[in-house]
Amino acid sequence: MSESVPSVATAAKGDVIGELRHRLTRESLVRYAGASGDFNPIHWSDRIASAMGLPGVIAHGMLTMGVAVRVVTDWLGGTERIVSYQTRFASPVLVPDDDAGTELVVRGTVSEVGEETLTVLVDCRCVRPDDAEGAGDKVLGAARAVVRRA
Repeated sequence: MSESVPSVATAAKGDVIGELRHRLTRESLVRYAGASGDFNPIHWSDRIASAMGLPGVIAHGMLTMGVAVRVVTDWLGGTERIVSYQTRFASPVLVPDDDAGTELVVRGTVSEVGEETLTVLVDCRCVRPDDAEGAGDKVLGAARAVVRRA
């Protein structure tokens, strides 16, 4: 990633607007459940997650989506310029019951520039500490934020 991040006014197609890393642990999931009111046991119980056919406890989709859009809000300095944000959930974020948890690695890249708006593609991957290559699994698909330029 280049050291110089463009402003909204100077951003061009292909520019990287930022990258962030965010660690999720079981504690993160409990805190999010309390804040959101989503106490579905697939987000905290290995037994229930397995009974539902999941490989383990998974992070809340909306938590993952919220963490990912931070690459855009950090760049903008807030949410005021975001016109829309959408994504598909491509793969669940497994959160093991250990101290390491899992890490989301998010990168934003300008994909379209118009007179009044620009579009940022948001790449969000889940990287476990034992992932030797460090590339991670893509967890959000077609994630994009449309941003007002002024």
